[in-house]
Amino acid sequence: MTRAVLLGLAAGLLAGNAMAQVMTAGGLVKGTTSVDGKVRIFMGIPYAAPPVGELRWRPPQPAAPWAGVRGAANAGPACMQGQMFGDISFDQKSEDCLTLNIYGPAGAQSGRLPVMVWIHGGGFQAGGGPEPRHDGQAFARKGVVLVTFNYRLGVFGFLAHRELTEETARQVSGNYGMLDQVAALRWVQENIAAFGGDPGNVTIFGESAGSFAVSGLMASPLARGLFHKAIGESGAFFSAGGGTLSLAPLGDAEKAGARFVESTGAASIAALRAKPAQEVLDAAQKTRQFFAPIVDGDFLPSDAYAIYAAGQQHHVPLLAGWNADEMRAAVTLRPQKPTAQSFAEDTRKRFGAHADAILKAYPAVTDAEALESAAALGSDMFIGYATWKWIELHGATGGAPVYRYSFDRKIPVPPDNKVNGVPATSADIGARHAGEIEYVFGTLDRSLPKVPWEAADRALSDAMTAYWANFARTGDPNGPGLPKWPRYSASDRRVLHLDATIKDAGDAMRPRYEAIDAFVTSQSGRQSTGRQAP
Repeated sequence: MTRAVLLGLAAGLLAGNAMAQVMTAGGLVKGTTSVDGKVRIFMGIPYAAPPVGELRWRPPQPAAPWAGVRGAANAGPACMQGQMFGDISFDQKSEDCLTLNIYGPAGAQSGRLPVMVWIHGGGFQAGGGPEPRHDGQAFARKGVVLVTFNYRLGVFGFLAHRELTEETARQVSGNYGMLDQVAALRWVQENIAAFGGDPGNVTIFGESAGSFAVSGLMASPLARGLFHKAIGESGAFFSAGGGTLSLAPLGDAEKAGARFVESTGAASIAALRAKPAQEVLDAAQKTRQFFAPIVDGDFLPSDAYAIYAAGQQHHVPLLAGWNADEMRAAVTLRPQKPTAQSFAEDTRKRFGAHADAILKAYPAVTDAEALESAAALGSDMFIGYATWKWIELHGATGGAPVYRYSFDRKIPVPPDNKVNGVPATSADIGARHAGEIEYVFGTLDRSLPKVPWEAADRALSDAMTAYWANFARTGDPNGPGLPKWPRYSASDRRVLHLDATIKDAGDAMRPRYEAIDAFVTSQSGRQSTGRQAP
């Protein structure tokens, strides 16, 4: 290698390092650039103080400023969590985890580019911003500043307790993980212009629990003005009759919190704060209590349905949808398959007076038809209905554009792929829950396990990244070279089907969701206030 080449490489590295230094409100950070020098990457920037010691189970506090240059080349640890999902794993976990990561085009002019803030999934129990499949370089190459971040999870993020409530002037507890999300969005407002992003053009988007969070942020007065568009991938706080992610009222959450504290042997919240984080996590996993967002009267003044029905949510453009086979594998791969008789019997027990309507929408004349209907009903009760109801209510009361999709791609699987020891084909699994993430982020080659992707998958991925980026830029996903995506409205319910061939169609599945909606509406489980009497 000649001296001229070496000098050129050195100059390029120095230029890259210069481009990767940015002044934030807390101090100077130094990140890295991509191999080709076109993307700046900053990892592990604190957006709030470590929630440890006396700050455990308190709202996020401002991060302390630092002197000199803070290295931002490596992601911080994930928030405390157990190993719950096969596709989510981290080598490092800590309570000191409130950090974010930024990807943006190198050389971007300050304050000009659309910003996308990703809220990860994992049932509010697991996950983190810096998962490999959340790498934001594909978005940066399409002219977007992409932000991912961690927020407190499980018992650390959502423990409610009467003692904790009485500590606060607003008389609330729980929802610390949601308050972390608000704090991250405030950090973006204050700092993102220095990274090339426009604080007046912020899109929040998330998958599964992250999509639930997006629906909650749209309903929360605490998040007003912090974002301007929203994307939801599979999920919203409109439960189809219960489940772990149903919004419990504060009073019920306080009682559940009291039971947990008692199970640990701690005499008080102060005593529990003194315990090591791992001991608290182990206790939560042992009791198997599920800690998730609640209706606290503060972050959520009332339940999501009441807020949206009254048109009190933030009236921002919404792009949302779900995957065609969210829970298919749970039905097709279980040892005991449903039959026409068993499906009808189970449906009548579950839906009572609404069973005939459900069986009309999900027919089961033959065993083969019963298998398909059971897979569809399981997916709809898990995710599909709630996301549909979110779209319907926001479209009816939000006064802003709505775009709806269905991710239909039967994702390729390795030839020796197995689920719980059972051979599993693409037909068995279909367009599974969370399967769209790698397509959206353009990270197919970073998926685990490795998948034999086809040319159609890469083309679909590039199109989805472009749709998402276009929506973040203008509130309209359409753009050059992309199949037309019509708006979804009461007068023209068009759904964009994302598959090897992308095309729009009418809402053929509407009878299914209307049948479930009639059942859900007949139930008395919805709460309209933030607290029940103790």
